Amino acid sequence: MKTSHFSFKLPDRLLAEFPAKHRDESRLMVLRRDTGEIEHRSFKDLIDYFDEGDVLILNNTKVFPARLFGSKEKTGAHIEVFLLRELNPESRLWDVLVDPARKIRIGNKLFFGDGDSLVAEVIDNTTSRGRTIRFLFDGSYSSFRKKLRKLGKTPLPKYIKRDLRPEDAARYQTVYAKEEGSVAAPTAGLHFSKHLLKRLEIKGVHLPEITLHLGLGTFRPVEVEDLSKHKVDSEALRIGEQAAKIVNEAIGERKRICAVGTTVMRAIESSVSSDGRLNPFDGWTNKFIFPPYDFRIASCMVTNFHTPKSMLLMMVAAFAGYDLIMKAYREAIREGYRFYSYGDAMLIL
Repeated sequence: MKTSHFSFKLPDRLLAEFPAKHRDESRLMVLRRDTGEIEHRSFKDLIDYFDEGDVLILNNTKVFPARLFGSKEKTGAHIEVFLLRELNPESRLWDVLVDPARKIRIGNKLFFGDGDSLVAEVIDNTTSRGRTIRFLFDGSYSSFRKKLRKLGKTPLPKYIKRDLRPEDAARYQTVYAKEEGSVAAPTAGLHFSKHLLKRLEIKGVHLPEITLHLGLGTFRPVEVEDLSKHKVDSEALRIGEQAAKIVNEAIGERKRICAVGTTVMRAIESSVSSDGRLNPFDGWTNKFIFPPYDFRIASCMVTNFHTPKSMLLMMVAAFAGYDLIMKAYREAIREGYRFYSYGDAMLIL
């Protein structure tokens, strides 16, 4: 498999700029790996495919308002800073992306907000666009984080060209988000409403949660033809003992195990025992899954429709089979399914 194998023409009109009116009423394509059959349903129909004792694994990460708008000292030039990763809480050190990057140098001071503002100093150049900055803030750590939340904006993906709307703060977040730390939403989970989750719970479906904090590396385009040479940024991952216990008991009972999203699939495949059980985990993962790959935990997955040449498309092709997933994507385009973060969903059985 090479990167060029995952190229296809995606009409711009299918890139979803807005979420569905109601979370669980987005469209759902159901893809059966054993027969190649494709069904067209509504997302709320997901419950029809799960029975008592089955498991849907959720990623409870919470999106941080990671986009800051400010100005450069002296010149007053407008800048955008995207917070990527907190390096040191005590020193207020962060890895960030800066736009425009070409005029930002080591030693420059950046100002955010009016009056009650934050100041940061650029201390390192890490990539052509990336920087390491130190926020100059003397208060407590909790006060500092509160300030970042006040000044930060919801980090909608760059493909969404419209202005940020008040409802985006809630809609670009799963209803079960708890652990703050992502700079992008685990988008497969955006389709779940509280009502649908309650119906699943009443039916006896288990909903264990893990935490994988997304960085921009998940969405970075693969720029090498040889997939084995693509480097993935590490992301923080935690799988608790209770979640592992629920999954392993269901495996023992031969129940259906569903990964809700590529983040969950990557998470559980990062901590598998030799006998195909899920281990608790607390650390970092840079796992990159592409065909061929032998999946050990999940028997099905929920995922959005992904863009050409993306890591996420490569993962679902590894799970569903390359030929079948490309056939499904051709049908999705013909049927007008919406792609990317605010797009429609696929259930792969």
